[in-house]
Amino acid sequence: MVNFRSGLFVVALLALIFTMGAMNEAWAADPKRQLNLFIWSEYIDPEIVSDFEKIHNVKVRLDYYESNEEMIAKLQSGLEGAYDLIVPSTYFIPTLVNLNLIQPLKRELLTNIENIKPEFTTLEVDPGNKFSVPYQWGTSGLVVRGNDTAAPSWKIIFEKDSNPPNFLLFDTARDAIGSALKSLGYSANTIDIKEIQAAGELLIASKKKPTFMGFESGVGGLAKVVGQVASIAQVYSGEAIRASRDEENIRYIIPEEGCEQWLDVLAIPKGAPHADVAHEFLNYILEPKVAAKLASFNNYATPNSKAMEFISDEDKNDPGMYPPENLIQKMEYFKDLGPNFRLYEETWTLVKSR
Repeated sequence: MVNFRSGLFVVALLALIFTMGAMNEAWAADPKRQLNLFIWSEYIDPEIVSDFEKIHNVKVRLDYYESNEEMIAKLQSGLEGAYDLIVPSTYFIPTLVNLNLIQPLKRELLTNIENIKPEFTTLEVDPGNKFSVPYQWGTSGLVVRGNDTAAPSWKIIFEKDSNPPNFLLFDTARDAIGSALKSLGYSANTIDIKEIQAAGELLIASKKKPTFMGFESGVGGLAKVVGQVASIAQVYSGEAIRASRDEENIRYIIPEEGCEQWLDVLAIPKGAPHADVAHEFLNYILEPKVAAKLASFNNYATPNSKAMEFISDEDKNDPGMYPPENLIQKMEYFKDLGPNFRLYEETWTLVKSR
């Protein structure tokens, strides 16, 4: 039989447990402790999300998009206040700023931003990281099936007399035209109408090759190479590196003429309802071990210098993930071309229609 004093203790203990449970439910339901993250699909380690939720007592809600254009369209469709963080590519930052869709960061809340490598803090699209925090970087090259030892070059697709096996190219103007421009020895950011037209003509000629299978997203192209439907596809580095490690007959190559080097960033939309929590997440993702975990999950390169000590030797020594300096010198970030982008749009319309 329980004595009176112990009975009171049990009652008090049960009351405390009930109160703590109610407090936890209230905390979890507190709209001030939410984070609405709008991100590319399969672009963040779920463990990073769950760890952040536990450490910071936050409920993270994820929504996905498949292109920068789709993300911007959704932000412009009257959904101001729907998201706290977005993950755009760098060359879309000027557009987001000009459209008043993102807000300046509170640098005093980002104590870990000093971990970012200097080369990622001086990009002309956002010098000093006023609006964005570097997330991951990589390249767009070619995934190839087979053991062909020919020089890694765009010419295996674009050379006039080349006879490539079944191949696909990216289904976006900047990527497809950019690869043709690099093959011709031009800048992927040129606004010279003759150079852009020459790239368009090269794409049209390549379309006429009997082994051309069409324009695809990186994921779609890779799936066809993995499924042995195609032998070559234009892809993003991380996806191809993962596939090459699963199957030894697949490899990722960076063409010797150079390619796009891209950087995706995190930014806070205008009117974000939980901007304070967004800053907490930004600072969290900049922690060295977290940044390394993210890079290992996606097989993309980290812009975080202090994270490198936690990156595996397999990743560090993979030239597809961390290219040698001589190749980096030939790479370009896509720039915001402003009104001159219409030159690419017009050429792309012609390419798709011929």
